[in-house]
Formats: sequence, structure tokens, C-alpha cells
Amino acid sequence: IFTILSRADQALGSDQNRHVRHRNREALAAAGGVAKVALKGRKQTSGCNLFQGRWIFDASYHFYDSSMCPFIDSEFNCFGRPDKQFLNYSWQPDSCSIPRFDGQAFLNKWRGKRVMFVGDSLSLNMWESLACMIHSSVPDSKTTFIKRTPLSSLTFQEYGVTLYLYRTPYLVDISKEDGACLTLEPSKVVLMSGKTWTFSWDFIRNGSSLIRDMDRLDAFNKGLTTWAQWVDQNVNISQTRVFFQGISPTHYMGREWNEPRKTCNGQMQPLTGSTYPGGSLPAASIVSRVLSSMKTPVYLLDITTLSQLRKDAHPSTYGGDGGTDCSHWCLPGLPDTWNQLLYAALSM
Repeated sequence: IFTILSRADQALGSDQNRHVRHRNREALAAAGGVAKVALKGRKQTSGCNLFQGRWIFDASYHFYDSSMCPFIDSEFNCFGRPDKQFLNYSWQPDSCSIPRFDGQAFLNKWRGKRVMFVGDSLSLNMWESLACMIHSSVPDSKTTFIKRTPLSSLTFQEYGVTLYLYRTPYLVDISKEDGACLTLEPSKVVLMSGKTWTFSWDFIRNGSSLIRDMDRLDAFNKGLTTWAQWVDQNVNISQTRVFFQGISPTHYMGREWNEPRKTCNGQMQPLTGSTYPGGSLPAASIVSRVLSSMKTPVYLLDITTLSQLRKDAHPSTYGGDGGTDCSHWCLPGLPDTWNQLLYAALSM
């Protein structure tokens, strides 16, 4: 199993093995399978840092046409967007070249294996991207597509490869206490969403203490540490390889890239260079610190900075849900690069 933990949005179990949630055990059992992957480092492959680089214009870059992919939800389908230039940028690492994604080669190499995405709508974004990238390589291949909550799957029948999505919008236990107050319990969080921590909670349980609130980064650190301990105690690295997707940024505040009155709406080009004017996200340093302390080798798909540079790649007003969406990403678009980097980590 490749388990791709999207952003900080996922849950696979609890802080103690006996308390692993029943629904999560069911999801893992449904996924099944084994995939042995040789990974040469948590952020670098064959001496190459895949995530340090810049965006270059490449008219041949995009992998598929949204109209030819049956797996894209309307919220990610930017049909009607008049500019198409955002499709023509490819990521170039500073120290190496990365292989172009080959969906048929992917299916042949991982024949009979399972890939499982665990997370919220950004996991859905990346899962649908990978589905479309593979489908465009083998458009006549028979598939079985099951879209359900919380577990969806897409199987390429000829190859026996299944892409799973276990969707967990809330990665915390929410209970009713003291007259139906919402209570968030970080000690039972396996991996949490940056979005989840922006909500207003009545109480947060920290061990045996019930407190009115907690600094969101402190809560994030506690929950992520709990997840790391669970992985170290329960994941068999001879059977499962875990990829942790770095935090996906938003582009609602133009002051972060020196356009204070702007959002992602109307943006047509990525930022130049390799650094983001607004700086790094505080939660990203927590992710790096916790992963580096783990015994289990978890490969960090460190997509935060390269995604920060893509203020042009959001659905903005062209998503199917209406409004201005500067959180998710158009398909085709940036998540295709995330999957190309996953492919590179598995291939190089």
C-alpha cells in the first residue's frame, strides 16, 4: 500500500493501538495489498531535492483534457476559464530533471498493488488528478469506479491497480459534553487539517484537562506527534510505505505576494524565482520536525513552497461550487505536478 497523507488532513488511528477507530480499521482492511518501495531519503531522491526549483513555461506540459476525464468533480473543473496559460507551466528542480509521468508504466510497475489517499478535499483533488493522469495514458482500459463516503475507489482492471480515497473531512474526535458543546480532542487525532484548526471550538481536551481553547499550532503539534507515535508503533514498513503531503497553501491575501488588494482571482502567471515573498507556513516547520523524529521512514512530498508560487492555479470563480475558491486547484493543473513528483520519488 502507498498511503498518501494529504496536507495535515488525515486519520488512520488513535494514540493507542487498542483505541484505533473501527471505521479506520475497515478502510485499511478494504485497501489491502503490499507495495515495497525503495525510497532514498525523506525529501530527496538520488541526491536530488525534487522540491527546490522554479516554474518554467512549457506548452507541452499538461497531461490530459478535463473533458476527456470522467473522474473530475465540478469544483475542480475550471471549464469556462478564458485563460489557459496556467496549464503550461512545469516544475523544474534546481539540481536534476524529473521523469515525465507515464501512466501505463506506472500501472505495469505496480500491477496488483494499491494506492490509498487519506484526507479531505485536497486529497480528493490529488486523487482525481492521478486518476486522470493514468486514464489519459490508457483511455481504453476497463475501470471500476465507486464513489462513496468515506471510501471511494478506482480500479484499472487489466492491471489490478486500485486507487483508493478515504475521505476524512474532520480529523478529530468531536463529542457532545456539558449541554451539547462541541469538544475537540487532540489526543485522539492522528493527522490534522490546517483548515480544521481554524474553526471555533467550544472546548479542547488535552489529556484529562478540558480547556476553553488552545493555540492552534500547539494543538497541531500535539495531534501530529500522536499520529507519528501511532505510525511508529503500528506500520509495517515491509508492507506499507507512507508519503506525507506537505501543507497546501491558499491565496486569499495578496499582501503575501506584494499585491495587497488582490486574491487568486484573475491571476494568470506563477511567481518567478524559488522563494515565496510571504515566507514559509508555521505549520510546515512542525511537519518537518515531527517527521524527522520518527523511526518509520515517512517520505515528505514537500509541495508547500512550489504551490505557494502558483497563485494562478486555483479555480477562483470558475469552480462548480460558486464563489471564489483560492484553496483548491484546477484540474488539469497543479496537483498533476504533485503526482509527477510522487512518480519521480518512486522511479528515480
